[in-house]
Amino acid sequence: MKAIVIGATGATGREIVKLLLKDSNFSNVSCFVRTTPNIKHEKLTIHKINFSKISEYKNLIAADVIFSALGTTVKNAGSKKQQYLVDYTYQYEFAKIASENGVGLFSLVSSSGANENSPFFYPKIKGSLEEAVKKLNFNKIQIFQPPVLIRQSDLIRSGEKSVIKALRIFNKLGILKSQKPLAVENLASKMISEVLLKNQDRTKTYGPKDLQ
Repeated sequence: MKAIVIGATGATGREIVKLLLKDSNFSNVSCFVRTTPNIKHEKLTIHKINFSKISEYKNLIAADVIFSALGTTVKNAGSKKQQYLVDYTYQYEFAKIASENGVGLFSLVSSSGANENSPFFYPKIKGSLEEAVKKLNFNKIQIFQPPVLIRQSDLIRSGEKSVIKALRIFNKLGILKSQKPLAVENLASKMISEVLLKNQDRTKTYGPKDLQ
């Protein structure tokens, strides 16, 4: 199989790439990135691109499956407008071209609580993207809605350590078990294993309980 990863320098994307390169089921892995990662492998092809001009790279977007793990925060992006560009526009435009090019499966990292009708900005973006992607012409769509993620030490975001610590205390008390923090490597492993299982459902969403 041939795989494409977007968001390959992020927490989950980094783990997806690492596992794909070790997996004999995948003969080629292509990453579309804004910043070139420090990784080399005979199966790996890296495309440094401008996501705002994604149509210029249309001919390169060809694979059996796309893993979409692109994302940012308002703080890192600089504004809600810029976060929307990364979390919705860039991923949707990439997915749209992929579907037009005949990519069969789209595997998307979303978020727990994603809902296009949410009054809150972040879950609304994620929910809107989910619904938009479902309308594209993929054979299969797999959407993953993880709880709080345990990221690599160099990528952990401000405040996440405190949230993870608090959730673990609640979990020990039998509270919020479905929101048990999830390691990014476990999420990446689950995404790849579901692709290889060749699930018959055209669209399947995996909530926090499905990922524990």
